[in-house]
Amino acid sequence: MAKQTNMELRQKMMYSLFVRNHTPEGTFAAVERDLDRILALGTDIVWLMPVQPVGVQNRKGKDGSPYAIRDYRSVDPAMGSMEDFRHLTGEIHKRGMLCILDVVYNHTSPDSWLIENHPEYFKRDSQGNTVTLVPDWSDIADLDYSAEGLWRYQIDTLKMWAEMVDGFRCDVAPRVPVEFWRMARREVEEVRPGAIWLAESTEKHFIKFIRDQKGYCATDSQLYEVFDICYDYDIWPAYLSYIKDRENFPLSLYLDEIEKQEGTYPENYVKLRCLENHDQDRVAHHVTNRESVLNWTAFCFMLKGTAFVYAGQEAMLAHRPSIFEKDTTDFASGEDLSAFIAKCADIKKTKLQADGVYGMFADDPHDTAYVWCKMGQACVLGIFSLKGYQGKLAAHVKDGAYENLLNEKTVRVENGTLLHDGFPVILKLDAASLLENELHKPA
Repeated sequence: MAKQTNMELRQKMMYSLFVRNHTPEGTFAAVERDLDRILALGTDIVWLMPVQPVGVQNRKGKDGSPYAIRDYRSVDPAMGSMEDFRHLTGEIHKRGMLCILDVVYNHTSPDSWLIENHPEYFKRDSQGNTVTLVPDWSDIADLDYSAEGLWRYQIDTLKMWAEMVDGFRCDVAPRVPVEFWRMARREVEEVRPGAIWLAESTEKHFIKFIRDQKGYCATDSQLYEVFDICYDYDIWPAYLSYIKDRENFPLSLYLDEIEKQEGTYPENYVKLRCLENHDQDRVAHHVTNRESVLNWTAFCFMLKGTAFVYAGQEAMLAHRPSIFEKDTTDFASGEDLSAFIAKCADIKKTKLQADGVYGMFADDPHDTAYVWCKMGQACVLGIFSLKGYQGKLAAHVKDGAYENLLNEKTVRVENGTLLHDGFPVILKLDAASLLENELHKPA
């Protein structure tokens, strides 16, 4: 694990937005006007998707993907000037939030400044054409990290941005040598001590696909040598399998995949816990029942790691905006879950979430997940009805009255059961009240 990793990242909430789509104006100045609302959600870290100019050659859609960058060292003029960007990051900092910037170091657009000025920095086929190992990524050209001079240019670029931002979300991080990231982190630390490093790590099928073509692709375990946070794509296939087909993939199998992380990664690993992002369908696309969405949201916040919200998730939007053309997020068209997310974020910010011992258990017949976290005598137990079940459930705590931290109402446990009304439950209790022996599956 990166030696500098701050375990308080497990207490944080990250909010991701794409400037082009976040407002009708699509500018840095317009995002500034929304910062107070973003802060009120409980946001600690704002992740800005790429703000650089987009390439024209082989462009996908009318406006092109922000991940086909034309010039690493400038901003998209449609969003504003570099001074406007600097002002936005300053306003984020004034509100006590941190800001991380998306960096795309596996590739550039085919008409990038780097291709024009350093054609030797790119991988090419036998005819000298630029290439990409992923056929669907037809709007980009892969960089070649064996090229002399590329590392220096890329690291100097990071140091330039680090004067304004507090860290980086690194796109397709496994395709860039871990040794490059190690060197980059060491040098960025001189400019921005304590910078946050988030890797878009990937799932096993993509790793195998790349390696089968003799390409480089690092695993999460390798990335954790340098990065603070990795995506939870390693369990994403299990998430989709359960949410789409519980009959053949019950909840217990999904929770098993989450618990496997404890035996796979360093003791102080941090995962980005998300239900949706700009590359994946929204949770409200999969789950239309409001109570289920609330349960999924609280469950996700309860897991060990950094909580994540993608802009529009707080409005329970089902539409995932396009990143290839202007597609403004219509916050007013959904159901406002802001106060609920803020409550989840408030619970997340306790030291218990960073340093506590976690456990989980599935009640498959009722599609209910139990997640507990304890440290000393302090303990919380989450009971999440992920498919909207309402009725009696085993409580797995001693009989008595407990506070549901999510709505401050009293939950009564009698004869070992409680009545679940569909609203998610996080009980505040002392460790002695948790009947932990009941929360382990038989061997």
